[in-house]
Amino acid sequence: MRVLLANPPWRREGRLGVRAGSRWAFTLPAGKEDTIPPYVPFPFFLAYAAAVLERSGVEVQLVDAIAEGIDTPSFLRTVEDLAPDLVLLETSTPSIDSDLVLSQEIKERLPTAWLALSGPHVSALPIETLEAAPQVDFVLIGEYEYTLRDLTACLKAEGDLGQVLGLVWREADGAVRVNSRRPLIANLDELPWPARHLLPMHNYCDPFAGLPMPGLPMWASRGCPFRCIFCVWPRVMYGGQTYRVRDPIDVVDEMEQTAYRYNLRSVSFDDDTFDIGKPRILTLCREIKRRNLGLPWTAMARADTADREMLEAMAEAGLYAIKYGVESGVQELVDAAGKSLDLSQVKETVRITKDLGVKVHLTFTLGLPGETEETIRRTLDFAAEVDPDSVQFSIATPYPGTVYYEMARQNGTLVARNWTDFDGADRAVVRTETMSPEELEAALIKARRQWRWRQFRRNFWKRRGFYLQQGLRNPGRALKFLRGEL
Repeated sequence: MRVLLANPPWRREGRLGVRAGSRWAFTLPAGKEDTIPPYVPFPFFLAYAAAVLERSGVEVQLVDAIAEGIDTPSFLRTVEDLAPDLVLLETSTPSIDSDLVLSQEIKERLPTAWLALSGPHVSALPIETLEAAPQVDFVLIGEYEYTLRDLTACLKAEGDLGQVLGLVWREADGAVRVNSRRPLIANLDELPWPARHLLPMHNYCDPFAGLPMPGLPMWASRGCPFRCIFCVWPRVMYGGQTYRVRDPIDVVDEMEQTAYRYNLRSVSFDDDTFDIGKPRILTLCREIKRRNLGLPWTAMARADTADREMLEAMAEAGLYAIKYGVESGVQELVDAAGKSLDLSQVKETVRITKDLGVKVHLTFTLGLPGETEETIRRTLDFAAEVDPDSVQFSIATPYPGTVYYEMARQNGTLVARNWTDFDGADRAVVRTETMSPEELEAALIKARRQWRWRQFRRNFWKRRGFYLQQGLRNPGRALKFLRGEL
């Protein structure tokens, strides 16, 4: 049995897509010569699933077409050359249309191969997916490492597909069958480390706040106990708010051995919420210090689950920068989004973090229920007051399977015409009580411009020679930048 796992190509209209490894799939502008996005997340589920298959003795190949800059014709040639018995494609909501077209092309080239899909979109809409795509044989729901292992064994043995937990499949007569959902992996330490030897490790990139690249993306936990209405992975991929952690000693083992093996310069903990469980975090930090790894690292975190002692320990262990999800600078909107976050605590935590010399990155999403032009202004004021080192502004996107998606459908605020619209990088698929999708998109552009202008003013005297040189080279562009037109 030969299995091919893939993060397939995704390009459209001069843009490059980001899918596997990202909690919200989106596209980025691409230059004429660009083939790889400036931000490339690590395909964790694919890499863990490949490692599980290898441990089971299965011949497996893993292709990350996005990280390798492979276009569709080249990808299809690779699939033909590998001639797998089973192909698994990881998909997403905004890319699902192109993913299904690609799956049809694979089926035409390899008519006897089984074809499976994974990812949050098909996990939320498995029956609809199979009914719309007769070329697809299986959908793997949620966390799929063991589902793929069992499916592979079942196909090899010609066993009963109805016994494979987490599988939605098509019978010979075309009827769609939905098996019981697979329980979550209770002990994450039983999983092998991701099959990084099958991937272009130097191509994964998240250089926010100047983090040295190439870096090592890692998970120290899975899930999140909080209930944000817009969050995809806890509800769709994990089926709830269960939070599971790895042994911190094993985590540091992976940091040390993998960074050394691939000559990586930093570590990024891309957990749903890294900083839950003070004793575990303190143990992890002590172990990093004891081994004197000397690797700067980052983490995705909440601003209300870490106190000063924890942050001090993280800083002493090499924490370089940290991402805090805030979403809005208006407490009423944060509450309505189910985030359970006190904005006054955000201000205090950011202050402590910056005092410790750790760079702070905050994320905000425009278009949550109740959003108005006034609340957006207040959010920008909040960001300016808290003064992080960097920010991310995006548009709240209600992906299928989330609470926000059901809310938007029921109250009539979902205005998307097709799945490709669900690109939260710059496109709105909802309206609020007072703002249209077009107004939300315009507000996003304005927010980004204002922040860039603010950052320019902050950094001008530090880099005035550079800015003067650039302005002399292209005075028209410099003038547009100063006016906020770029």
